[in-house]
Formats: sequence, structure tokens, C-alpha cells
Amino acid sequence: MNDKTSHDLVIRNGQLIDGTGTAPVPGATVHVVDGRIAWAGRENDAPRAPGGAAVIDAQDGTILPGFIDCHVHLAAPGGETSRVALAAMPTSLRTYLTTPRLLATLMSGVTTARDLAGLDAGFKQAVERGLVVGPRLHVAVAMMSTTGGHGDFRMPTDNGLVEASVSRIADGVAECRREARDLLRQGADLIKIAATGGVGSPTDQPDDEGFTEEEIRAIVGVARAHRGKRVAAHAQGRGGILNALRAGVDSIEHGYQLDDEIIDLMLARGTYLVPTLSTATHTFDPATTPPWTLAKKKQWQGHALASVPRAIERGVKIAMGTDCGIAAHGNNLRELGHLVDHGMAPMDAILAGTSVAAELLGLSHEIGTLEAGKRADLVIAACDPLADIHALGDATNIPVVVKDGEVFKNTLDH
Repeated sequence: MNDKTSHDLVIRNGQLIDGTGTAPVPGATVHVVDGRIAWAGRENDAPRAPGGAAVIDAQDGTILPGFIDCHVHLAAPGGETSRVALAAMPTSLRTYLTTPRLLATLMSGVTTARDLAGLDAGFKQAVERGLVVGPRLHVAVAMMSTTGGHGDFRMPTDNGLVEASVSRIADGVAECRREARDLLRQGADLIKIAATGGVGSPTDQPDDEGFTEEEIRAIVGVARAHRGKRVAAHAQGRGGILNALRAGVDSIEHGYQLDDEIIDLMLARGTYLVPTLSTATHTFDPATTPPWTLAKKKQWQGHALASVPRAIERGVKIAMGTDCGIAAHGNNLRELGHLVDHGMAPMDAILAGTSVAAELLGLSHEIGTLEAGKRADLVIAACDPLADIHALGDATNIPVVVKDGEVFKNTLDH
């Protein structure tokens, strides 16, 4: 339950992992004043606590920055569902179905989420106004795709319109510029493109190239000219990944077919990888999943799980993203365990979900670490994540969630 009685808060008696990568601090305290971090460090060194502040005893748990999920689809239910059924839903019904997913995401410890197709800017505004409870949102509104690409969910015999709440079709440089500008007009915080085909779309393959390098470059140019906004590329097959990188995108989403040439280019350009292992490791139900999705999943899952250890070993910047909406909502931090299982150190996995993710979103001046002056987004974990990172994947092990200094979850007092 959200307790808005005070923006001044003291959290004490916990181990502090502040998101900067420095060693954990035992016996730590965090002071929050007016929704911002005023102090984070050893309790013995802390200044006087703000008078009248609420106090939470962390009970020897771990105090961490609020986590950032860089790849979610909150309008999707979390599991393979008929696109036709989703498209046929009244907009109001979809909105009501999305509201509990927002809450579940926040309760899992995610205080900021980047929705990469499905939510319009109204959801972001509703959260900001306190009309619904959820993480701070960055929204792409819809994914740009070529005809027959990953965002074109029409069957081969269907010549109707593409569902605009999820996808926007553009072919050629002029159409790409127009659609990108229209998404920005509608309040998109970034542009998402389909640089390759995908697993869930009916008429393409993950190694089919989507937009050309020239088309992607035009989209990136539009985004950069709009107050430096960023571009995320759904990119699974090698050719499309290279097109996206050469055209200057900011992040590669999924990255199933990475090789050393691609990794060299990512390192040279500082491009982020959002590997979405929660979905890559997910097994679809044959009873509810279209046969083309099952076939592609079986073929490409091995590529996905082999690419990530290589990227980790080479030092690619990796940000946490789950693809919840395909994967189930509400235990988002299981992604950190998947990263560790594929070769990442536990502390680096925590950074992938905090400070590195904040850098990708362009929000590192505001969130991602528990440092004085930043927004008071934090969680308490009832475990030591450096000893058992997988424990974070169970939302019941996140007893406290604070966003902007407001306590949205606290089960320690019960």
C-alpha cells in the first residue's frame, strides 16, 4: 500500500549496495528528504536524521537502488496470446487489464520501466499523476516495422490494417521519417524499430533483415533532432544487427546472433545490449502458441543463449531487460539470475539493472544509484544478492519498495 504521509524517511540497519559498483557497506543507513537521497552510507558516519521522518528497519536486509527494466510490454498479458484477440479488445478493457501489471512490476522492485510497444503516453501521465500505481515509465508507444517485418502481425492473406497500438509500418526513408516524427508527436520517449524479423511474427524469420541501414539512419536522425532522443533496435539476426549498429542505434534488443565483428562494433560505439534472457529461456505452451512461433523458438533459442556469455566476456555494456509481456509479469528481477547463470558477476548484474540501465535511458543524473541528490528510488531485499542473486527473482523477497521517497510496499512491519 502506498504511504504518502511523509517524503522524509530513514532506512537503517541494512547492508548498502549503492549501484556505483563499490563494495557493500554493512550497518548502513539512508536518509530521504523531500523525495531525494540526502545521505547513504555507514550509520555511524551519518548526519543527524531529518526530524519527524518515518523510520524503516531493514532487519539486516540489503538496501539497493530501485531497479530499471529496459524492455517490457505492459499491455501484453505475459505469455503467448492471440494478436487477433488483443487487437479486437476495446481500448478501455486493455487499459484496465494493464493496471494490475503496472502494480505487479513495481512490487517486484522495478521502479522505472521502459515499455517498448503497447503503452501510449497516457499511461506515463497516469502514473505521474498518481491515478494508477506503477513504475516510472519511458514509452516507445509502438514499434516501427517494415511491411512483413516483426511488427506486421497480419497473416499472409490479410491485407487489412496493422494494429496501431503495437506497430507502425514504414517503407522507405520518407515514410520512416514521417512515422518517427508522428510517434514523437504522440509523446514517445524513444523510438523502437524492428531491424530484423522475430519469433512471434508470422511471415518472417529472425535473420530476415528489416529496415535498411539508410532507413535506420533516417530514423536515428529524427530522434536525435528531437532533443537527443534514443533508438532501440529489436535485432536478432546478424545482418540486421549490423545495419542497426552502423546506423547509430543506442541499444540492441535481444541480440541473438552476436559474433566478434558485431561485438567489436558495439564496443567501439558504446552500444548497449538488452538480452531479455527471461524470454530467451522461456518455454512456450504448445497448446496456446502458433506453430510458426514454436518452430522459430526451437531454432533460435540456442543462438540467444550462446551470444550473451560472449558479450559479457568481451565487456559489452549490458542493461537489464526482461521482455515481460512475453515472459510473465511480476518477478522481473529473475533476469539478474539469468545474467549470472550466463557468466556475469552478481555485482555486475545488479549494476545492469541499476546504474547501467539508467545510463541507457539517459537518466543517470536522476536514478540508478543511491547518491545524495538523486531521486529516492530504492528497495530492500530480504537476502544478500551477492550470495544468492536468484532470490531477487521472487518478489516476496523484496519487502520494501520506495519510489520518489514514497513507500509503495512495506511488509517488514507486518
